[in-house]
Amino acid sequence: MVQTTLKVDGMMCGMCESHINEVVRKTAQVEKVTSSHTKGETVIVSAQPLDIEALKAAIADTGYTVTGAEEKPYEKKGFFSFLKH
Repeated sequence: MVQTTLKVDGMMCGMCESHINEVVRKTAQVEKVTSSHTKGETVIVSAQPLDIEALKAAIADTGYTVTGAEEKPYEKKGFFSFLKH
């Protein structure tokens, strides 16, 4: 699993977040996508690394701008993750 975080300029409200999430789902094979207009970011969880350039282009087509992207291995945070044996 891979977690991709995109910095997105132009999101102002919950509808903006929904537009971004919809575009991401249509453009890439994702497990989960959440956007935050207050943080100015979209976090995507996918089985495989994503085509960042394709996502940037699809998001740009909707009037938003991706200003940065970061990929890292996704670690599911469970309720008991603080219990290390």
